Amino acid sequence: MRTPRIVLFGATGFTGRLTAAALIARGARPLLVGRDPARLDAFAASLPVRPPTAVADVSRPESVRRTVGPGDVLISAVGPFMRWGEAAVAAATEAGAVYLDTAGEPPFIKRIYQRYGPAAGAGGAALITAFGYDYVPGNLAAALALRKAGSEAVRVDVGYFVRGDLAARLSPGTRASALGVLLDPMYGFREGRIVREHGRTRAFVVGGRRRYGMAVGTSEHFALPPAHPGLREVNVYLGWLGRLTRAAGTLARATPVLAAMPGARRVTDALVDRVIRSGRPPGHAAPAVSSQIVAEAYDARGRLLAAVELNGGDPYDFTARVLAWGATTALAEGVRGTGALGPVDAFGLEALTRGCAEAGLAAQTR
Repeated sequence: MRTPRIVLFGATGFTGRLTAAALIARGARPLLVGRDPARLDAFAASLPVRPPTAVADVSRPESVRRTVGPGDVLISAVGPFMRWGEAAVAAATEAGAVYLDTAGEPPFIKRIYQRYGPAAGAGGAALITAFGYDYVPGNLAAALALRKAGSEAVRVDVGYFVRGDLAARLSPGTRASALGVLLDPMYGFREGRIVREHGRTRAFVVGGRRRYGMAVGTSEHFALPPAHPGLREVNVYLGWLGRLTRAAGTLARATPVLAAMPGARRVTDALVDRVIRSGRPPGHAAPAVSSQIVAEAYDARGRLLAAVELNGGDPYDFTARVLAWGATTALAEGVRGTGALGPVDAFGLEALTRGCAEAGLAAQTR
């Protein structure tokens, strides 16, 4: 019987490299997995402690399965996930492992909960998708706000905002993921069920400023309602586009029409391929980026009951650090359940609060 370990799939990508460094900083020695042995060896040699490596490729799912065993913690950073994410999910499910990923793509998150979760639960695996800046902070902020609001809360709204030049910090994988789901329908949680969503916007007051966000599909829509039976509505808004947010909302409402146009999918697929091939890393000379996440809980009359704000730094740095915390915690202590789990379900609210604080995200009740 071998000792369970942390397996980092997609280790030589931008987020993978940051995560490997964060894991080693926490004293872990992960197995680094990727498809290019030369890049893997060069990256492993550049780290303070040289970890083991293994070659695997999503085009050969059996090669991914060979890297994961019972009790392992598999981190997948192989976006775009709608293209390349399935092999790692299947490997973790088959092995009965704990799975964490960096997915921010709404259709993939939905697929984890609705398609893969039941099989994982039956096999003793735990799937924790969107375990990074997308979308741990909103799950944490909403859970804190709902706890403060109490049993009267029936709705929670979450807003994600940044300060600084986020566009200059986006990795090729993030850009490709965003383009890949451009024509996919979004979703929300209203009247106690998952519903289609197209371009809703709303304003939040963040740091004394009025800022707009556009509704998107996230893990909060699936993770929060089971833990809060009185919750009837969950809304999540991204405010990364600044002044262009409301215009983007108008465009998003036209998504069904655009998606039905002949050749539309081919155009977006070609754009994704071009972004992936460009391989340009984010601009490290860009101004510092900081993040603010707001959650507001309301009662049935629309009265604000509680609000929580989280403040942190660079979203990529947070993702790497919270993944490292989550993986090392899961390896040492396990997680609380099987199947598709939200971050609060998996680790508990108090532990997740501490983990996010260690990753640089501080909570403030308003």
